[in-house]
Amino acid sequence: MSQLIVKDLVKTYRIAERQPGLWGSFQGVFHRNYREIYALDHISFTLEQGELVGYIGPNGAGKSSTVKILAGIMFPDSGHCEVFGRIPWENRIEHVRQIGVVFGQRTQLWWDLPVIESFDLLRRIYRIPTTDYSRQRDELIDTLNLSAFLDIPVRQLSLGQRVRADFVAALLHSPPLLFLDEPTIGLDAVSKLAVRDFIRQFNQERKATIILTTHDLDDIEALCDRVIVIDQGKILSDGSLRDLRSSVSKERLLIIDLAEEIPEIQDPDAEVIYHQNQRVHLRFSPDTTPVTDLISRITAQYPVQDLFVENPPIEEIIARLYEGER
Repeated sequence: MSQLIVKDLVKTYRIAERQPGLWGSFQGVFHRNYREIYALDHISFTLEQGELVGYIGPNGAGKSSTVKILAGIMFPDSGHCEVFGRIPWENRIEHVRQIGVVFGQRTQLWWDLPVIESFDLLRRIYRIPTTDYSRQRDELIDTLNLSAFLDIPVRQLSLGQRVRADFVAALLHSPPLLFLDEPTIGLDAVSKLAVRDFIRQFNQERKATIILTTHDLDDIEALCDRVIVIDQGKILSDGSLRDLRSSVSKERLLIIDLAEEIPEIQDPDAEVIYHQNQRVHLRFSPDTTPVTDLISRITAQYPVQDLFVENPPIEEIIARLYEGER
């Protein structure tokens, strides 16, 4: 049985339309026109236990509205939603005991309290038994390397330290479902890799179901086997990254490092999309141009020092998907 079921979910907002100019402002005092926009337009998907799903889309696509409904903060206009067999907004107290939420731009810790005191307060809020709390807290602190700043007020933590502390806060009650909203935003490279490793480890060891919303597509490629793409309230794609790539474009890139600078490189079955100094990028379709044939022609004509084949950046694939749908 699926842990999370979303079926034909709809959420709309009324937006006031203001006429331009002074006369428009005056008219707005007595009469306003409104229009409805769809934040969610009949979206449907299910999640099984242990899935780590990337939920991505541009600003205003409907990601936050979806998460708020699934977390029980907001209710939809129509449609059906179940999390662990419960309707989130009708059973909020029981529901929040089963979920954890981490916001990269906001914290659930108390700003002026030391980190460890925030954890103790959350133990009382969630009514976690003392033995379970101590074991879970100490394990998470050790895994995320927090012991050095447990006595420091939250407001004095660096961004990377605060995000790691927020992970502990969200997981103290051992939730089987975790919502991550931009968890690596603003982090340096070292902190970002540490957070990614923790998310991967937590998902694999605890079999927790995780929904990751982010604009950092490197996070998606590093962590997610399944990706749901939403735009303008509609789901555009739901499947693996490989399926997403092949549905938009089957092109590949041949990246070449030349032994010397060449003014121009040409091939009848490939397009030069980048050429600077001794680095060249060729775009080609493996369906019509076997990569071995292309490499043989290039190496026979030009002094090649190194080369490799890779997929187009995931950002380019997502951008093409948005453009095609619009």
